[in-house]
Order: sequence, then structure tokens, then C-alpha cells
Amino acid sequence: MKDPPGPHGRYAPGGDSGETRKTVLAAGAANVAIAGTKLVAGLIAGSSAMMAEAAHSLADTLNEAFLLASLGRSERPADRRHPFGYGKERYFWSLIAAVGIFVAGAGYSVYEGVREIASPGEHGDPTVAFLVLALAFLFEGLSLSRATYQVRKEARTRGREPLDHVRRTPDTTLKAAVLEDTAALVGLTLAALGLALREITGSGVWDGVASILIGLLLVAVALTLGRSSMTMLIGQSVDRETWRAINEEIGDTPGVSSVLELLTMHLGPDELLVAAKVAFADDISADQAEDIADAIDDRLRRRLPIVRHVFLDPTQLRPSGGP
Repeated sequence: MKDPPGPHGRYAPGGDSGETRKTVLAAGAANVAIAGTKLVAGLIAGSSAMMAEAAHSLADTLNEAFLLASLGRSERPADRRHPFGYGKERYFWSLIAAVGIFVAGAGYSVYEGVREIASPGEHGDPTVAFLVLALAFLFEGLSLSRATYQVRKEARTRGREPLDHVRRTPDTTLKAAVLEDTAALVGLTLAALGLALREITGSGVWDGVASILIGLLLVAVALTLGRSSMTMLIGQSVDRETWRAINEEIGDTPGVSSVLELLTMHLGPDELLVAAKVAFADDISADQAEDIADAIDDRLRRRLPIVRHVFLDPTQLRPSGGP
């Protein structure tokens, strides 16, 4: 069994934490800029959909603070109590963000919608609300463009389609930013439609329906992000493509007869643990086995910089070919 160099050694992991931090900061700045104006506009216009959007932005602002804090905490070096580091903190705080979206955003939005339909309030001048929605759409669009830039950059590096990369990336912080910004734009559209239909028909039901739809949209975002964070916390393996690449590198190492078992687990978005049971030929000595283990470690880290820990369980094949 072999333990590789530490995080500051020759094979430091190649992640995109800096890019993710910029994406989270852009999303947080957009939410801070428009949360208060949505609240004021909602009170002036008497619009439940605008109030729902204000709650949405406030919840997103809090979540961005959680995600930003997680970036620094997850990068702390390994210590005696946490020998594999703190990379999984990213997944914990992403899960907390999902709960925040569900409770603070979705819960309040649905409540406002039901209240408006059951007991419509007085309607004010919608002009300010429409102006705020237009500005919010601009800010959220800029935030989403920043997240999209990072997604396209990473997807191009990995030879994937952008949407496929969002689905498969282990970086739940980036995924949260993309989902929140996309939901924000859809929510703004729903709020504008509900407010417009209220003014056209004179019925506050449309405003309430828009608020409920915003809440349901946030439920979908919270469940998607929560499920992704949960699977990563439990210990998710790499995708099939990366698993095959690892298996290929180990199997093609001179002196290796076959890979009997290969296990992988994400310790963070840019940290990977690899454990393998490897069969050596009968004529391999103990010293040669150590050299082969070094070669496997080197090959894996050169091809996949995110590999942080490599553990090998070497065995030999009997003449019959079995372990």
C-alpha cells in the first residue's frame, strides 16, 4: 500500500477553485444589488410575485455567503484528525444552501402566492416593479454569463458539452451558482408575466399563481442541488470515462498483469482517491513491486492531476492465472 506526496508536493491537484470563487462573487454581488430593490418594489406595487422574488434574492444572497465561506474552508491542508483534507466541506455547505433555497425561498414564495389568491391585497403602481425586474434581469444575466463562461471553459477542457458538464461536475458550488442564476432569470420572467396579467385582467390571482410557480421552481432547484450534494457527501465515484482512464493507466503499467478491483471516490471537486487491487506476475520481486507502484502513481497523476491519494493492494497470479 502506497501513500503519495502531500498536497504541496510535486503533484498538486489542478482545480478551478479560483474560477469558482469569481463565479460565486459575481452571483452574490448581483443578488445583493437587487434584493433590497425587489422588496421595496414589491411593497409599492403590492405584488406577491415581487415579494417572492425578493425572498428568492435574499435566500440566494445568504447561500452565496455559505458557498464563498466553503471555498476557503475546503482548501485547508490535511491534519492528523482529517488526513484526507477538508474538500468535502464544499458538499456540506452546498447541501445547507439547498436547504436555504427550499425553506427561505420556496416556502415563502408559495406562502405569498396562496395568501394573494385567498385574500387579494391592494394593488399599487406597477411601474417601479417593472423597472426593478428589468434591472434585476440585467444583473442576473451578467452573473449567469460569468457562470456560463466557467462552465464552457471547463467543458471544453474535458471534451464535454456544457450542459453535460453541469450535470456531471463534482463542483457543487459551481452547480449551485448556475442553477440559482438560471432559476433567477426564469423567476423574474414569471414575476413579470404575473404582474402584467394582473394589470390586464385586474385579478390578483395571476400574481399569486406566478408566486407559487416561483416557489415550485425553487423547490426543483433545491432538490437537484441537495441530491447532488448528498451523493458527493456519501462518497461518489468518478464517471465511467475517468474510471476507464484510470483502469487503463494502471493496467498498461509494465509488470501489471491485470487490475482485479478499482475503487475511486471524490474527496472534493479537485481531489480524488484511488484504491486498486493489482495483480503482478509471479516473477516480480518486492523491490520491483515498489517500483511498479511508483510508476502507477506517476502515470495516474500525470494523466489526471486531480488524483491526490493512490492506494495499491498488490497480489501475484498463480500459474493457473488466478489470484
